[in-house]
Amino acid sequence: MPLIALTGGIASGKSTIARRLAEHGAVVIDADALVRELQQPGRPVLAAIAAEFGDGVLTASGELDRPALGALVFGDPDRLARLNGIVHPAVRTESQRRFREALDADPGAVVVYDVPLLAEARGTGEWDRVVVAHAPADIRITRLAEHRGMSETEARARVANQASDEERLKLADVVIDTSGTLEETLAQADALWGSLTS
Repeated sequence: MPLIALTGGIASGKSTIARRLAEHGAVVIDADALVRELQQPGRPVLAAIAAEFGDGVLTASGELDRPALGALVFGDPDRLARLNGIVHPAVRTESQRRFREALDADPGAVVVYDVPLLAEARGTGEWDRVVVAHAPADIRITRLAEHRGMSETEARARVANQASDEERLKLADVVIDTSGTLEETLAQADALWGSLTS
């Protein structure tokens, strides 16, 4: 079972690649979806976040108030580190459980872990290959403004708050250049699939 980490900065085209690999038959495990699941009411992660940052990070219905939490931690390295200290270990444990589950279900499966914060949180130890979706920061900033309605200032802040392109590219076994057309990106994803299954 190849275990592939697929990473990339915000608006890098990583999700497009993950969808294409899923179309080919990969088992895709989405780290962002895991985080949202682990932060549901009644889960220990949400309780730990509320204990650390106060009930102001919860909505009236007891769910995580993401904008309120974001306002507390972004731009504050100490608080962000405390949040990551709660979330990252739980995500690591749950993702590894799901990797094992996928292998048990199909020993020949290709498992792709769609993980935006690999450089920040996970490292390269357990992967057969690390695939980096890469587009220069200026292209990603333009995409955030055009497709997600962010101001240029917001988009620049989001990009700056992640690992640098250099840090991500240092981890890469495979780089998919997503700065061109959608068709070019998909062709590279198809070639990757071929190399994983040949």
